[in-house]
Amino acid sequence: MPDFKLENTIDGKICGLDEVGRGPLAGPVIAACVYVPDTSHDFLLKVNDSKKLSAKKRERLYGEIVAHCSYGIGRCSVEEIDDINILQASLLAMARAYEDMNVVCDHALIDGNKTAPLPCPCTTVIRGDSVSTSIAAASIIAKVTRDRVMKELDVECPGYGWSSNSGYGSSQHRDAISKIGITKHHRKTFAPVRLMLEMDSIESA
Repeated sequence: MPDFKLENTIDGKICGLDEVGRGPLAGPVIAACVYVPDTSHDFLLKVNDSKKLSAKKRERLYGEIVAHCSYGIGRCSVEEIDDINILQASLLAMARAYEDMNVVCDHALIDGNKTAPLPCPCTTVIRGDSVSTSIAAASIIAKVTRDRVMKELDVECPGYGWSSNSGYGSSQHRDAISKIGITKHHRKTFAPVRLMLEMDSIESA
């Protein structure tokens, strides 16, 4: 389980950042930034990597985190992802999440091995959502937020199964792309989508 051991080795206010949605074929990439002002809350003992929690537990912890912690959310659209690539979009979303939190921190812990353009010193942490409670809390905020976005987009564009697959390339999603087509929410630089666009272009030539 993650804890505050890493945070406790650094002086000042420490925030954690994580992103969700680098791999999907559709939808935005969303990042969250969380600063935990009081580490004594019991719910923090249950905070874990969002991928290791059920949807019900994530929702419950989401409510606790937003009630007791400072947090910010940032996103990059599919247009930005296609324009600057998914890695740069993920880092930009983190920078927006930090800004949205509206708390000046002395240091940021970032999940992964790439540093985001933040106005404070940063430390990257491989599998940080399994190490740092601050990062794990950010992973929960980002995951719940993105799942809610994809459920809304599923209503707008039914048939792709985004409520259940969150835009990832499941067999249902890929089949729907072939049968229904590509929407404005698809990432056109991602291989399955790009290849279909190229095929359509050849056929129409």
